[in-house]
Amino acid sequence: MLESLGAWHATVNGWVWGPVTMALLMGTGVYLTLLTRGVQFRWLARALREVLGQVFKKTHAEGTVTPFQAVATALASTVGVGNIAGVSTAITIGGPGALFWLMLSGLLGMATKFAEVVLALTYRERDADGTYRGGAMYILKNGLGRPWLGTLFALLTATAAFGIGNMVQANSVAESVGASFGVSPVVSGLVIVALTAVVILGGITRIADVTQFLVPFMCLSYLLGAGVILATHAGELPAVIETVLASALTGHAAAGGFAGAGVMQAMRFGIARGLFSNEAGLGSAPMVHATARTDHPVRQGLYGIFEVFVDTMLVCASTGLVVLVTGEWTKGATGAALAARAFETGLPGVWGDVVVTTGILTFAFSTLLGWSFYGETATAYLFGTKSILPYRLLWLVAAYLGATGSLHVVWDVADTLNGLMALPNLVALLILSPVVARSLREFAERESAASRQPH
Repeated sequence: MLESLGAWHATVNGWVWGPVTMALLMGTGVYLTLLTRGVQFRWLARALREVLGQVFKKTHAEGTVTPFQAVATALASTVGVGNIAGVSTAITIGGPGALFWLMLSGLLGMATKFAEVVLALTYRERDADGTYRGGAMYILKNGLGRPWLGTLFALLTATAAFGIGNMVQANSVAESVGASFGVSPVVSGLVIVALTAVVILGGITRIADVTQFLVPFMCLSYLLGAGVILATHAGELPAVIETVLASALTGHAAAGGFAGAGVMQAMRFGIARGLFSNEAGLGSAPMVHATARTDHPVRQGLYGIFEVFVDTMLVCASTGLVVLVTGEWTKGATGAALAARAFETGLPGVWGDVVVTTGILTFAFSTLLGWSFYGETATAYLFGTKSILPYRLLWLVAAYLGATGSLHVVWDVADTLNGLMALPNLVALLILSPVVARSLREFAERESAASRQPH
């Protein structure tokens, strides 16, 4: 019976994350890139200035948290274990060319995330507790006039959050701490629950207060470690980049412990891991962007571009280049173990292990915090604000179970539910794309007029 259910689910998962969904996600990115005339390229510098230049700036616009706190919480959810283990696995199976397709998914994903955020701000609501709520479910209800689709998306989100954003992350922390320091899963689980409770029971404002400091620390420390390795292997980088490009277009023959991969494998696993990491098109991150205090949806949309840029173009790319430049990808390891070997090879002494272990711990814990708000938002949409506290308490129970249990089934089911979230979200994105284009034109005209005013 269990074997039959497992085989049935494997078939469903293969369809959900198969070529059709990948093509739909990438095709949406291409369409939105054309519609916005390449907003992610034209306004990338502006997005970087907007985010980095106003980190501590106060704003009195409508919203619950600052724009930077919103993007930090979104990054807390998207920069996860997948940035380490997922990228390494993509290269192991798809070869060096997978990194090219992963990066391409990020470039297109910037336009998708921009559009998602703009629509989330356009159709957000304020709940009974005064917190701003938004995301695909509100877009489907208020923008598309299809509340039943909003309910479907909310159900998928509330359920998938327990797996992909909770139990899997808690399990990753417990395994990492156990392997590095010999701590039992029970102890790890109790510590995870205590730390998570202190943060999430305070709601989005406390989550944002924590992530605005945790996310810059975890990203910069990881990028610093990777940067040192890439700097010491600078002479080998041109050859590695050439290999990535060649492998993306022609495939890669067997080498060492690597079995070889064709172009389709490189494309499939690169795109899948990229989209899984930056979540562009899945409809998750816009839920927290919708809480931002901002004077225009497009302004927060720039933060969506920044989010994907950091997640994919910096963190994922750094992992991939370190794995390739150290040559560890041909020696049989995969996942987090491959990343750990690559960093240990590239950094002297114990520093490589410290970087990867710290990355896994902080990436996983931050995802646990960010996804708690996604699940909470979906639950509030379905059952009202009275359901929020019970959901948070259930979240803590699930975190303990995740830290102390085996999660193969949970991971598989959550992965499928996570992919299904994309379908109603993409429907809304495509149908309401003229709203995004109109909002972008309006913002550009307003900013242009403001720049002509005498100061």
